[in-house]
Amino acid sequence: MSSVSDLLAANLHDVFGNRDAPTRRAAVERTYTEDVTFADPEGSVAGWDAVEEKARGLLEKTPATFVFAEEGRRYAGPGTGALAWSFGPEGGEPVARGIDIITVRDGRIAALVTILAA
Repeated sequence: MSSVSDLLAANLHDVFGNRDAPTRRAAVERTYTEDVTFADPEGSVAGWDAVEEKARGLLEKTPATFVFAEEGRRYAGPGTGALAWSFGPEGGEPVARGIDIITVRDGRIAALVTILAA
């Protein structure tokens, strides 16, 4: 069973920051419940395939030099967590910032909400 803090990191780095499709898929199955829901400004999706498609789609349309970086502390409570992040060229100015909020069930992420900075 993974801690809330570990799941926050896995979501950001192992899934959404991972450009290698086979290891990303393994991370999806390890990190989320099969019925996971994900909501962001583009809408809501559900399930492993949908989350993997969101990550793949994001990474395919950005330069290979773009990476996710944690901005500040991971916030973790019993079954809920939050993590602020930035995305952009490594060592450069981010092109996007946001916060991921997760709900955990049985040691995996059951719900993920991404809020982007205005």
